[in-house]
Amino acid sequence: MSPALTPRTGGQILVRQLITHGVQQLFCVPGESYLAVLDALHDADIAVTVCRQEGGAAMMAEAQGKLTGRPGICFVTRGPGATNASAGVHIAHQDSTPMILFVGQVARGAKGREAFQELDYRAVFGTMAKWVVDIDDPARLPELISRAFHVATSGRPGPVVVALPEDMLTEAASVADALPYQVTETCPGTAALQELHARLQGAEQPVVILGGSRWSDQAVRDIATFAEHWQLPVYCSFRRQMLFPANHASYAGDLGLGVNPKLLARMRASDLVLVLGARLSEIPSQGYELFDIPNPAQPLVHVHADADELGRLYRPAQTIHATPQAMAAALAGLLPASAPGWAGHTQAARAEYLAWSDPAPIRIPGQLQMGAVMQHLKGVLPADTIFCNGAGNFATWVHRFWPFTSYGSQLAPTSGSMGYGLPAGVGAKRLWPAREVVVFAGDGDFLMHGQEFATAVQYGLPLVVVLLDNAMYGTIRMHQEREYPGRVSATALKNPDFKAYAQAFGGHGERVERTEDFAPALERARASGLPAILHCFIDPEAITPTGTLQGIRNAALTNG
Repeated sequence: MSPALTPRTGGQILVRQLITHGVQQLFCVPGESYLAVLDALHDADIAVTVCRQEGGAAMMAEAQGKLTGRPGICFVTRGPGATNASAGVHIAHQDSTPMILFVGQVARGAKGREAFQELDYRAVFGTMAKWVVDIDDPARLPELISRAFHVATSGRPGPVVVALPEDMLTEAASVADALPYQVTETCPGTAALQELHARLQGAEQPVVILGGSRWSDQAVRDIATFAEHWQLPVYCSFRRQMLFPANHASYAGDLGLGVNPKLLARMRASDLVLVLGARLSEIPSQGYELFDIPNPAQPLVHVHADADELGRLYRPAQTIHATPQAMAAALAGLLPASAPGWAGHTQAARAEYLAWSDPAPIRIPGQLQMGAVMQHLKGVLPADTIFCNGAGNFATWVHRFWPFTSYGSQLAPTSGSMGYGLPAGVGAKRLWPAREVVVFAGDGDFLMHGQEFATAVQYGLPLVVVLLDNAMYGTIRMHQEREYPGRVSATALKNPDFKAYAQAFGGHGERVERTEDFAPALERARASGLPAILHCFIDPEAITPTGTLQGIRNAALTNG
């Protein structure tokens, strides 16, 4: 009998498939439901990161999927483990990130009896995963795991959930391994490129919007070349700034929260909108109001890897079914027949971005000036530093004022999931230990998954957490003051000493109360060689870079 057909347990077959498909790292919270997999991993050449909560583990896997384009891998146990991990699955869904979540399942003979921690995974994950499968036969593991990798990476990437009955994992089978999965690139046709060329030549104020996944370093370089040839203004979708270098003469900003009003005016005045990879969902479309649905006022050319996304919300003037990498390569060779006439339009858009993203004039209430903090970070951190954040007003400091110039340098959930930043930072640092990783977090945001600081310490991951503490759920408080001025309810927080928190876990902690405290604290944190938290105290009035709670309250009372 050939070695490939030697009887192996389901756990051994499964781990062999992971190796076949190129998996080098995975994240987990151990559980008795998949002990056979843990045993098979004992002798496998896969780095296993043991996490403190399944949501954090899933977010770490999602972060690696976002950075590499290969499925991030996470293992959790059944029931509570699976439901805890659902936050990471939802992020992978909305962010179009390839990810595979393996979940322990009750024994096959106990299914349907509401056994201990039993869940119907198709029902639980069916609306947030691309595919959910329950594998009952160990002989089918190569087939179905191969399919999971293909589904997670094809078209619009996303999460796949694989349920593993515990007795299936201990049952032996003789079966050959699958071949490694391959990702198919969909290329634009000649006729489509010729039509786009004609549209560009006929435009007077075109704009380009980049977003989605399935990008690469080379694709970003190709788009930069395309923008140079055509002198086009290029914008990035919400939390996708790493798709185009901010120091490029064509970069004009991002379509996120609190967007530059001048940017929106240029979008509305455009006579050609080229959307590559993005879906123009709620945030980048400014609540679905930037472009009319279903018929945009502006001619829209939509390029997407998934044919089902073309025409889903907007009726484009032209659709091109192509992946970002293939489309970017084609666009790099698409040359204008004559010098474009909109150079002034692009230069003005660029100037507006530079003025908007300059932190120097920003002044907020309190002794710690975040504009000065961002200026300092720009001056001392490497350009390829990976910035990670969860959800909250604090993230504006990164998205507006940090110039993303490298692909693979941004980890932020378009789903708006709190607590993402720290697990994402752990995932990034495990993947690329030589890269600097900075996590921006709010006080409420951080404690959603703050226990993963222990994971960073356990694996010696010297990331830096810049923790902005205003003693409240700030974003909700902002909306509360706008809608119900002066009626504060359920948004105040009593926080720990985060310097002591970091030290208790074995990391480095600093307390930052004044602007002049930040630079030396950051220097000590970076030199410590430990995971570090800079506990930065922000005046509660400083709710946004340019607004205060009192100002929002006064405006609401006046308008009300």
